[in-house]
Amino acid sequence: MSTDLFRIPPELASPLEDIDRAHPVAFRFDGKRLRGRAGDTLASALLANGVHLVGRGIKYHRPRGIVAAGAEEPNALVQVGQGTRGEPNLKATQVALFDNLSAAPVNVWPSLKFDALAANELLSPLMVAGFYYKTFKEGPASWWDRVYEPLIRRAAGWGKAPPGPDPDTYEHTHAHCDVLVIGAGPAGLSAAKAAAESGARVMVLEDDARPGGHLLARPRRVDGRPGHQWAAETAAALAAHPEVRLLTRTTALGVYATAHVTAVERLTDHLGPGAPGPRQRLWHIRAGRIVLASGAHERPLVFADNDRPGIMLAGAVGTYVHRYGVLPGRRAVILTNNDSAYETALALLDGGGSVVAVLDTRREPSGPLVEAVRARGVPIRAGYGITGTTGRGRVKRVWISPLAEDLSPRIAETTLDCDLVAVSGGFSPVVHLWSQGQGKLAWDDRQACFVPDPARPAVEPISVAGAANGCFELAEILAQGANAGAEAARAAGFTAKATTPPGVEAPPATPPAPIWLVPSDKPPGEGVGKHFVDLQNDTTAADIALAAREGMTSVELMKRYTLAGFGTDQGKTGNINALAILAHELGKPIPEVGTTTFRPPYTPLTFGAMAGRQVGALFAPERVTPMHDRHRARGAVFEDVGPWKRARYYPEGGEDMDAAVARECRAARQAVAVLDASTLGKIEVEGPDAAAFLDRVYTNTLSTLGVGRIRYGLMLNDDGRLMDDGTVTRLGEDRYLLTTTTGGAATVMDWLEELHQTEWPELDLHLTSVTDRWAVAQVAGPKARDLLAELAPDMDLSAQALPFMRFVEGTVAGLPARVFRISFTGELSFEVAVPWSVGGALWDALFKAGGKHGLTPFGTEAMHVLRAEKGFIIVGQETDGSVTPLDLGLDWALGKKKGDYIGRRSLARADLARDDRKHLVGLLTEDPGEVLEEGAQLVDDPDQAPPMTMVGHVTSSYMSPTLERSIALALVARGRQRMGQTVHAPLADGRVVKATIVDPVFYDKEGKRRDG
Repeated sequence: MSTDLFRIPPELASPLEDIDRAHPVAFRFDGKRLRGRAGDTLASALLANGVHLVGRGIKYHRPRGIVAAGAEEPNALVQVGQGTRGEPNLKATQVALFDNLSAAPVNVWPSLKFDALAANELLSPLMVAGFYYKTFKEGPASWWDRVYEPLIRRAAGWGKAPPGPDPDTYEHTHAHCDVLVIGAGPAGLSAAKAAAESGARVMVLEDDARPGGHLLARPRRVDGRPGHQWAAETAAALAAHPEVRLLTRTTALGVYATAHVTAVERLTDHLGPGAPGPRQRLWHIRAGRIVLASGAHERPLVFADNDRPGIMLAGAVGTYVHRYGVLPGRRAVILTNNDSAYETALALLDGGGSVVAVLDTRREPSGPLVEAVRARGVPIRAGYGITGTTGRGRVKRVWISPLAEDLSPRIAETTLDCDLVAVSGGFSPVVHLWSQGQGKLAWDDRQACFVPDPARPAVEPISVAGAANGCFELAEILAQGANAGAEAARAAGFTAKATTPPGVEAPPATPPAPIWLVPSDKPPGEGVGKHFVDLQNDTTAADIALAAREGMTSVELMKRYTLAGFGTDQGKTGNINALAILAHELGKPIPEVGTTTFRPPYTPLTFGAMAGRQVGALFAPERVTPMHDRHRARGAVFEDVGPWKRARYYPEGGEDMDAAVARECRAARQAVAVLDASTLGKIEVEGPDAAAFLDRVYTNTLSTLGVGRIRYGLMLNDDGRLMDDGTVTRLGEDRYLLTTTTGGAATVMDWLEELHQTEWPELDLHLTSVTDRWAVAQVAGPKARDLLAELAPDMDLSAQALPFMRFVEGTVAGLPARVFRISFTGELSFEVAVPWSVGGALWDALFKAGGKHGLTPFGTEAMHVLRAEKGFIIVGQETDGSVTPLDLGLDWALGKKKGDYIGRRSLARADLARDDRKHLVGLLTEDPGEVLEEGAQLVDDPDQAPPMTMVGHVTSSYMSPTLERSIALALVARGRQRMGQTVHAPLADGRVVKATIVDPVFYDKEGKRRDG
């Protein structure tokens, strides 16, 4: 096993070190056994072992190494784990090291050190921006599917999806808070502290395992003590506060309407596979106010061959030295345009490394950090840049040159030997979530970055503090955080006291002197070296220049043409450089070019976290009624209706479906049959304004409905189309029971809740779904009253005492019950509702007493036939989103004298009263044995040359055992004016079936049988 040879000796370790040297951790990378320490990330452990080559570029497959130390890492993508627990495209900088971790590079073949596709670099003059568009869209179209696309898919992409179901579990949870603080660096901790002191409920989200931000990796003093200690004490106090929830290892992913923030919490990723409990938790947070303290990302500098392993961000180098006790290199060259990289030079020296030189593109760098480095004997070359590099698996040498006033190389180049290049091009505030909240950005010339524009605030209630706001002085960062937290608490209705920020000891933060491209002696694209702008997507400065020349002048077009800002990196390190280079090519200022769109998620997340527990059997849970086992015992064949398992038919003695359905229909028409109707949606509406509410929702008047009475009602969308139908029963003066279709129950409930909460919140009422509170058995047939009379001797079920569309409460089979006189079959019917828990007992009692009456269970298929014989509609079958009550002949259900209701004004539109609209009609085929296909199109002239003129379509079609012939319902243009006419149904097999248009009610049009 290799040892961590590049670990800084304990005697030289930084006081900020965050690893446990006493606990070694074994792991594998690219098949090799290595060793790290507890507290390492995979990236820090690799660097400690001297591993710099970790991957390959996506296009040219050039060697790539670790660049950053956090979410901004563009190169070090790895596949962690194996089999079903394998996860691709994780950033090594964010993977916590654990025992026996196994990681592998992605996008390499056959191996990391020898990648055959590195030969692509020989073709680089051809593989320019727009290469795919220009190359693979030429030639025979058939080549795309057979040649080009397979080749591209084999060569491109990262990692491999696991081969089977994910064995881990994930959770979703919802939370509310008054103030949400995103980021627990110095600004976020100050904001959370100020908000918590007001008494507000505060949530703090921190991506890192520890709060503190840059205080964990840069020596600072806050309030008279080390900055990392101040951060730990402040975080501990917040965690102990009763109104504060502090989440570490938690990344805010997106900001949505109404201050809804999503975040993923990595619960056990750092413990390794198989750890007890959920692996990750996806949070849905609704906040009163949001304080964004997300910090800033350091930018690289763009120079020739700047992609070699060992070329890293200066701040990341400092982080590895201070926090992880790792020397990423022993001989470093530093390239910078600001003072921050000088801190990295001091960190390397303190850790036992050497700094060959600091190359500062500025003419006269000065300040305490510059002087401190100079005092350590490090050469500082002002006005210098790097013009090229060498090294295969790791950088070995850099070419340097003084820069002229226009920042071009001035004299012949010289070389410096090194094994590490630390670069700093300034900092870019992390404004992704601000932009997702519809906040606009402004260009800050002094800091050379985009910052939140206070003149154009976010639509969502977001304030920004610290580095995310373009502030890089520690004292001001703390002050901004405290002010933002206090102001957020005040906006949420709390009294926040003025706070005095703690004193700090920190070097001054100097703004960068922008240099967007350090040129070599040849223009980009003409020399051997490539100037990489987006390391993850192999986008070069030459690509951007070419895109501009070819008319991709919009930043969004440039992004898509060159791939700059795509992938898991999403331009975190390269975006500003890319925008600046495009602006230079167009001769425009950077703010005029603008920025690309920031979309969620901020960083990638697993599909498992998005799905939560809604996978496998829980993805679409099967719901069953209390009678389900009874149906199964009788051999029922089930069908899915919404989330419910419903008995479709009950075959006996080898019957097929047609025979079983015919027998069940005859039982309902001639004797008695029972249907499990428990799945119908049931909603109770209760309150003083319940009647007024329902009058606005339904097409007919329900405020006049007497207690104990039932009325059929239609519910329309705003556009006048039928949304759902069902019955309304008045249970009491201020209490109603609504029924809906089985599949429409959830939709109707959501719709009613939305109307109450957003349209008519002043109405005093409550809505309660009681679908699974009541089990229902529909007893239908001429003998239905006789059967129920035996089970309910204390109830008067006569036609006089309980007429059609009435209900009564009492006892059935010794069970508390509601009995409704409703019929969806056209026969005498009673719907018996009992508490859900005793639904099975009711079913058993019915069959125990019903044997002598010939009681037969019938399923949904027989129900469809019975209702079609009566011309009753089913929403979703006779309707398709375009159908109105007028089309269905249900104008009798529209209140003519009542006030306004949803959809009424739409029904008055001329388009909905056209005489050529489709009407619901019945169809009788010329051959009584021919059952039309549901959905079959109808035409007047079957001999018409294609395309035929369609006049309608079949909505329902069955063989009727009662009528001993086929029947169908259809929507036909001008259907009610065409009674007795013939239409034709051309079928897929070439046959044409003739049918006569008739009234949609085929059976007992007078309704005599419903009363027995």
